Amino acid sequence: MNLHYGIDDLTFLDIEAMLPLILPIVIISLMLIVLALTDLYKNREFREHKRMWVLVIVFANTIGPVLYFVFGRKEGQRR
Repeated sequence: MNLHYGIDDLTFLDIEAMLPLILPIVIISLMLIVLALTDLYKNREFREHKRMWVLVIVFANTIGPVLYFVFGRKEGQRR
């Protein structure tokens, strides 16, 4: 029994058919990243750990901006 799959076995994968499913997710993810980075930049005087939040927002894809909006905005106190 041979369970090895090669690149030729992936010919059934149709990218154009999955594009309507993937494209909205990518657009929403990019919008969240831009919004989170913009908010972080506007409130940079009040935020602690700015570099850490930039890394989380950019490299954690969709969950990174959500974590920033839930936890990062409460981190700094406005004066």
